[in-house]
Amino acid sequence: MTEQVVLITGALTGIGRAAAFAFAREGAKVVVSGRRDAAGEALAAELRQLGGEAEFIRADVRHEEEVKALVDGTVARFGRIDVAVNNAGTEGQIGLLTEQTADSVAATFDTNVVGTVLGMKHQIKAMQPAGRGSIINVSSLLGHRGFAYASIYTASKHAVEGLTKAVALEVAESGIRVNAVAPGATETGMLNRIVSTDEGKAGIAADIPMKRVGTPEELANLIVFLGSDKASFVTGQIYSADGGKNAG
Repeated sequence: MTEQVVLITGALTGIGRAAAFAFAREGAKVVVSGRRDAAGEALAAELRQLGGEAEFIRADVRHEEEVKALVDGTVARFGRIDVAVNNAGTEGQIGLLTEQTADSVAATFDTNVVGTVLGMKHQIKAMQPAGRGSIINVSSLLGHRGFAYASIYTASKHAVEGLTKAVALEVAESGIRVNAVAPGATETGMLNRIVSTDEGKAGIAADIPMKRVGTPEELANLIVFLGSDKASFVTGQIYSADGGKNAG
């Protein structure tokens, strides 16, 4: 893992933040991205305290010019991109489908789907000269299941998983691998926004075979594996990390 160059979107909280620390501890050079300058600079400073190199580049993944600038800035700073993690996402407006509007649907898809498309587009172009690279998209357990009251989020994550498989096939011969991780209930700000009470979280945990929710660090470990040469023959796959929820 030493000297890998890793780019992470949506890196300021949750799984993205945990992945940044996990890669940094493995010796990678890490570029973290998000929309909040102060939080981003603070995160980069924390990562540098681990002894490696880290930079923050502000970007909103909904806007192609910002995504391109993020990728170009990473290459300008470190010379290449070895691993890209497309983690930026939103739960959107939770509720019945009949309560959704064109604007609420677009707001969810612009971040979760368009952001992933734009990220992969420019990350692949940056990786092609080297003939290798690993892209990891962050999906969800709901990317391959249905869930009432979260139909738009569910649809967006189904799209992420379809994109992952299709693009993996497009670039397989180039040496670039594309996979996705699909977290189940994980202790993140998103979970806390959706389920705000301890009783609600206990109910979710009770329905998971392992009887607990996951941690961002557990997802980060899986992301680091997929970014490493230990997963060199793995592409086009969706890896669930859900405490066994999808098994039954």
